[in-house]
Amino acid sequence: MFTIIQEDLTKHNTDALIVGLFEAPKETQPAYEILNQALNNQLDDLVESGDVSTTQGHVSKVHTLGQLEAKRIYFVGFGDYDQFTVDRARQSFGRLFKQLAEDSIQSASLAIDSLYSDEPTTYAEAIGEAAVMAPYQLETYHTDREENHYELESLIFLTNDHSVVEAAEQGYALGNGANIARHLVNLPSNLLTAKDLAVFAENIADKHELKIDVFEREQIEELGMGALLAVNQGSDEPPRFIVMSYQGLDTWEDPVALVGKGITFDTGGYSLKPKDGIVGMKMDMGGAASVIGAMDAIGQIQPKTNVMALIPATDNMVSDKAFKPDDVIVSMSGKTIEIRNTDAEGRLAMADAVTYAKQQGASKIVDIATLTGGVVVALGDQVTGAMTNNQDWYDEVVTAANQEGELMWQLPYLEVYQKQVATSHIADLNNSPGRKAHAVMAGAFVGAFAEETPWVHLDIAGTAMAENAHDLGPKGPTGVMARTLAKAMMNQ
Repeated sequence: MFTIIQEDLTKHNTDALIVGLFEAPKETQPAYEILNQALNNQLDDLVESGDVSTTQGHVSKVHTLGQLEAKRIYFVGFGDYDQFTVDRARQSFGRLFKQLAEDSIQSASLAIDSLYSDEPTTYAEAIGEAAVMAPYQLETYHTDREENHYELESLIFLTNDHSVVEAAEQGYALGNGANIARHLVNLPSNLLTAKDLAVFAENIADKHELKIDVFEREQIEELGMGALLAVNQGSDEPPRFIVMSYQGLDTWEDPVALVGKGITFDTGGYSLKPKDGIVGMKMDMGGAASVIGAMDAIGQIQPKTNVMALIPATDNMVSDKAFKPDDVIVSMSGKTIEIRNTDAEGRLAMADAVTYAKQQGASKIVDIATLTGGVVVALGDQVTGAMTNNQDWYDEVVTAANQEGELMWQLPYLEVYQKQVATSHIADLNNSPGRKAHAVMAGAFVGAFAEETPWVHLDIAGTAMAENAHDLGPKGPTGVMARTLAKAMMNQ
């Protein structure tokens, strides 16, 4: 999809020529000067009249009427040069690619202007992400729906820097990983059981020649995953424990474990959710979706590190077999758990997956889950809540998140909270100490199983869904943190 060519931008023949414009003086923007001259200084008039805007994120379209080889020019406003960032570039190009999709543009060329080419590969990666994420449309089941599979077929960078193509392709892989996560979260739970999720993961593994093991109920029982089995025992759908492995080093040692919550639907169990709270719970496997999306990107980019993806998958249902408040269960680690809330089920499944990661020699762990409504109350729907037992490892993850423009905020992981999840009078731990510090308590519970292994916890309950369409995609599943996880592995 991405190529480069060193050619006069006035002579290149594509459906669209893309040019970024800052509010900086025009004479400092070579592409502007070249085009203005080719258009007999009419570009100056268009900027002065406001028909072409330099405002951040504004997309202006100008037909060339045969004065250039390209049929039309799309100007992307970048705003103030001093305030321009990679994230703003990603968002601005997101708006551009949405407009190209609306106009059914199949081929385009892009002038990499010298003003933002100090880090051309960084910007090219962001452009690659925007190219695949922004026009993405979620699948629906309307009988009269129109098939919409738009994809830009060709984007040519007008530059002599060959590194931008590789960077753009990496960005495309990262963005496509996020789209895979979006697709999975969007699927209704009757079409995405634990078995279906495992089959999807197997397809991703086959695509990139990754190793994959899918454990069924008997094997899960042999592993002693009592916490995952407790969540599943009310369901007619059997559980799965999915293990995907990517080997980027010569030997398989010290893998980083990515643990994703795979609750395909959450009724709350006997701690039943209210009628308004239960709608939308197909998204409770958002953590698993992000991990699978990250593994797709990792398989495509092939970073030099070892990665293990672990997904405990089941739904949480109500039946005469379902686990109940006051039950005591035994986790894979051997720790006993008093059940005080069957709607605090995700942390139970995650506990066994984290224990498995430790037993397999994981050097570091990231868990990601749509875990608590408490994090939404605390941070809203734009910022992911995070916790850690190792600041150095957290700093690596947050660096990747910042590079991807995915906001996260560190919540406290203090001894006082660690003690509160161990206050049961009848077991080692309790799965729900109460509503106070709800998001922190959930993370602290998972942290009790990470123990001394460097661990980062990401609660995406607020950020997994977007209430409105945005620069990088439609309303609905966001695929949040799929790019961050993959980027963190690229940075190893």
